[in-house]
Amino acid sequence: MYQDDYKRWLAADLIDFDLNKELRDIEGNDDEIKERFAVALKFGTAGLRGTLGAGTNRMNIWVVRQATQGVADWVKTQGGTQTVAISYDSRLKGWNFARDAAGVLAANGINVRIYDELMPVPALSFATRYYKCNAGIMITASHNPAKYNGYKAYGPDGCQMTDDAAAVVYDSIQKTDVLTGAKYMSFAEGVDKGLIKFVGDDCKEALYEAIESRQVRPGLAKDAGLKLVYSPLNGTGLVPVTRILKDMGITDVTIVPEQEYPNGYFTTCPYPNPEIFAALEKGLALAKEVGADLMLATDPDADRVGIAMKCPDGSYELVSGNEMGVLLLDYICAGRIEKGTMPKNPVAVMSLVSTPLADKVAEHYGVELRHVLTGFKWIGDQIANLEAAGEVDRFIFGFEESYGYLAGPYVRDKDAIIGSMLICEMAAYYRSIGSSIKQRLEEIYAQYGRYLNLVDSTEFPGLSGMDKMAGIMENLRKNPPTEFAGRKVVKATDFAKPEETGLPKANVLIYALEDGASVIVRPSGTEPKIKTYFTTLGKDLAEAKKEKDELAEACKPILA
Repeated sequence: MYQDDYKRWLAADLIDFDLNKELRDIEGNDDEIKERFAVALKFGTAGLRGTLGAGTNRMNIWVVRQATQGVADWVKTQGGTQTVAISYDSRLKGWNFARDAAGVLAANGINVRIYDELMPVPALSFATRYYKCNAGIMITASHNPAKYNGYKAYGPDGCQMTDDAAAVVYDSIQKTDVLTGAKYMSFAEGVDKGLIKFVGDDCKEALYEAIESRQVRPGLAKDAGLKLVYSPLNGTGLVPVTRILKDMGITDVTIVPEQEYPNGYFTTCPYPNPEIFAALEKGLALAKEVGADLMLATDPDADRVGIAMKCPDGSYELVSGNEMGVLLLDYICAGRIEKGTMPKNPVAVMSLVSTPLADKVAEHYGVELRHVLTGFKWIGDQIANLEAAGEVDRFIFGFEESYGYLAGPYVRDKDAIIGSMLICEMAAYYRSIGSSIKQRLEEIYAQYGRYLNLVDSTEFPGLSGMDKMAGIMENLRKNPPTEFAGRKVVKATDFAKPEETGLPKANVLIYALEDGASVIVRPSGTEPKIKTYFTTLGKDLAEAKKEKDELAEACKPILA
């Protein structure tokens, strides 16, 4: 079967030189052909993500056109404006995929609003809402290595597409022949016919206004003398993040030169993820050189931001996503109470794999902290519920441990632009009162306890990887562990059973241990890996770390 598909692609003499060359290069190599054609990339709630290349199991214009035909078929059943917003980041082929998606939509009689330059995830979510679109498409593979690209689909609320909508789109994709099934007109023809228009400056400015309106202490950063090093990691953050910093009055910003401009090869950071130390190395070296107070990095689609803070001894310490989530929650609550801008019955939201330390902070300030499934769309869903009840102003902050933050309802996905703004404002504030982010974090630990939250990832590459992962999860359900490293499991929660959790079904297992620690096992929705989240609580960091290491060791045979 896959050999037949391969021969068909080879005979089609595709318009793309790279794909034609790749198809000829693998001729006669059964393993290589199987890898590309034995399966098709599956369209799910995270859209598509895969390695660039030829075949149904790769990201290329034919797979993108097929997926977009599926989106178009769904949009045509939705009424409304019959409009779709499109953005793309700095990844290889990003503009080609965005342009071809626009061509498919236009050929289906659907209006398109596409950015005239690469722009991040929050800008796409915002444009989808601003133009009252039926859907949005973001061409990105987030923080994956350079050989990947992807396709995220958004609903009319600016949230990633719901399970129900994604299932309808996937059903339509399966009925669409990958090489010939999608309707298509050229980008130029779509523009001539008035079906494809660029996103206007009014929309771009409205996004910046919405973000800046969420400052906690407006004007404070102007006089704080904050010294900053920033890296967009060769992605989309450069224009929006530097614009916001300039508007705030932060002028002493040094950009990491090798990572300043868009570059889909990510030559200085093979894994452009601000969660990973290697991606921040260039920025840290530069921060030490110029004596920066803070080093900031956003991932290629600028929905995540990571930082390193300067410590009293002049060294730099990375701040985890959990720690930053807690710091921002604490800063927003204290600042809004002080300024009299805290709403009645405030609500914050976090993913259930994030730190329980946030629960303590929320409780201290009288904030309701809601726990949702992993994936920022569930945080967006909570904002939508508040909006439907006419109470959207109650939402003050949402975060997940993987460096995603949002402090306003203007978009429905994580936003590294507002994350960067609030982190810098917070740093400026603590500096202005003779303190620092580091000092405040230590005070929080002293007040609530030394929590440690760490995530391990176990990779399962190759065609059999997904089967192995499914087998491990099935085994955990059939033979539930009763202890980890000698610590008894006091409660096991299986999120595949919504009747027990009250949340939508998810492939997540949580084990609460007798000493207050927890182990969470969750397969990634976008990559062939199982993530294990450990929360430990010690009298100091060393004690919390020792327990984490023991728990991780106990998990190794389970994940083998």
